[in-house]
Amino acid sequence: MWSPCKVLVFALVVASSFTYVRVLEFCQSTRHDCNSEIHDNKGSKSKLSQHTVKSRWNMSVSNLIQDLDQFRVSCKKLIEAFPIDEVDGNFARSVKHCIFSKSNPTPLKDPLRLAAISKDVIEGILDLDMAVTQSDDFLHYASGGRLPLGSVPLAHRYGGHQFGYWAGQLGDGRAHSLGQYTNRKGEVWELQLKGSGKTPYSRSGDGRAVIRSSVREFLCSEAMHFLGVPTSRAASLVVSDEPVIRDQFYNGNVKTERGAVVLRLAKSWFRIGSLEILAQSGEIELLRKLLNFVIDEHFSSINSDDPDKYLVFYSTVVNETAHLIAQWMSVGFAHGVCNTDNFSLLSITIDYGPFGFMESYNPNFVPNTSDDEGRYSIGAQANVGLVNLEKLLMALSPVLSKKQHKEAKIILKGYVDIYQIRIHQLFKAKLGLLGEEEDDGYLIAFLLKMMEDTKSDFTMVFRQLSEVPAQQLHNRNFTQMWAFEDLSSHKLFSDWLSKYLLRLSRQQNNSDLDRQHRMKNVNPRYVLRNWMAESAISKAEINDFSEVELLYHILSFPFVTQETAEEASYAARPPLWAKRLKISCSS
Repeated sequence: MWSPCKVLVFALVVASSFTYVRVLEFCQSTRHDCNSEIHDNKGSKSKLSQHTVKSRWNMSVSNLIQDLDQFRVSCKKLIEAFPIDEVDGNFARSVKHCIFSKSNPTPLKDPLRLAAISKDVIEGILDLDMAVTQSDDFLHYASGGRLPLGSVPLAHRYGGHQFGYWAGQLGDGRAHSLGQYTNRKGEVWELQLKGSGKTPYSRSGDGRAVIRSSVREFLCSEAMHFLGVPTSRAASLVVSDEPVIRDQFYNGNVKTERGAVVLRLAKSWFRIGSLEILAQSGEIELLRKLLNFVIDEHFSSINSDDPDKYLVFYSTVVNETAHLIAQWMSVGFAHGVCNTDNFSLLSITIDYGPFGFMESYNPNFVPNTSDDEGRYSIGAQANVGLVNLEKLLMALSPVLSKKQHKEAKIILKGYVDIYQIRIHQLFKAKLGLLGEEEDDGYLIAFLLKMMEDTKSDFTMVFRQLSEVPAQQLHNRNFTQMWAFEDLSSHKLFSDWLSKYLLRLSRQQNNSDLDRQHRMKNVNPRYVLRNWMAESAISKAEINDFSEVELLYHILSFPFVTQETAEEASYAARPPLWAKRLKISCSS
């Protein structure tokens, strides 16, 4: 007989010991505008949540910038902190002794079209009045044709381990950082154009991105944010008729696609590979300078005078990386290319490529058809995070004493403990469990194993379990609940359900409505499934951006049952053609 505990270990990583553990408490919801459930099981709306949903989109436009000529960024801090590449020009070359190269974007060719816009980013982060996004000026600012005041465009030099092997110099081969913007809330965001042309790091590439990958990046960046997963953001997507040549599946089938640029934001774009390239090149003083900058700017809890600050920094990154990957797993997200150059030092999700949200539960789910060996399967992500943190430790070694290096190894061993604790918290919340009981891990693993055996839909099993009253569970009435019907076909389903209901019955002072409400706030009804993105891309390629816009709005409220989403079958059983979809690294 199978062991559910082994399944949990296989899919989610085993536990060990750790001395620097800092476990963040699980936050069920602090963003009521995003996570509040506004429908009961029959789809009727509550007055409170109707008001809640409207409020975010009707925010006051007072004090928002209404003229793009007043929008200003600054590159001063980055340029003054580091040496800049002494060679000028966008031609590919080996770059040494710097963090950035100056590199001007190559404007997308007219005609330009605004394919997508994030109101939440435009108003909530960039302080812009949405009206400015309808201007020709905005199209040119968001596609590389014009630069905002204060911008000195930079391309970042970094390296990375790709699919387990050191790839040497990589860098921003098709991205240009425009500068840092400090908004009215005092937040500092670094703006970047992706798909904006060649840089010194383009190697043999053309520096462009195409519509299909850009639509996916725009939608998933925003979808992940509203799921509560730390991520870069996307402000806009501009498309062009400019031809871009791509061999999508690396099979010799070259075709002409159309170019696109995403305006994206992050608090920082520094990644593990940013440090690796300096350590590998023996540029130790520059490595130290970059570390000091990252700590001073982004790790305010670390004392810059602490002789162990690099060790504390490492401990923090280990902790937060474990938390990030646990959050990926909790929503069924597979990054697709977990190379060290795609892992942020701030532990946010960056560089959306061949990602995928798992449909039928399968620890071996691989969204990237280029990943022949399944190195970055969803069930391997936690282990890959551990490997990447080992590479980070190697990069830090030149600035650590022997004692600190030894302590860092102990910290790294604690990664699996942190991960296991966090994943346990997240999945307990997905099941609506309060308190702690000895068999909770078994209950979670038992469910995942049944889902694997029955190929049940990951997202909808948890969502439908959130929506069904306990009495209906007792009665085994799962009509019109397609994912739960699939799960209930398992021969051991009754055993699991009995254990689950018994566990719920021991939760004192907790009504079934409270349980449902909690679960609905952490179990989304809508995620960006690849078939949904593909449908939107097909329309976008013929200049119909209606489904891109529809998906953006729906995925901005993933925990809320929405009539338009139901009409589009976004919570229904995936269409048969979805199984034939292939996503690759090519973009």
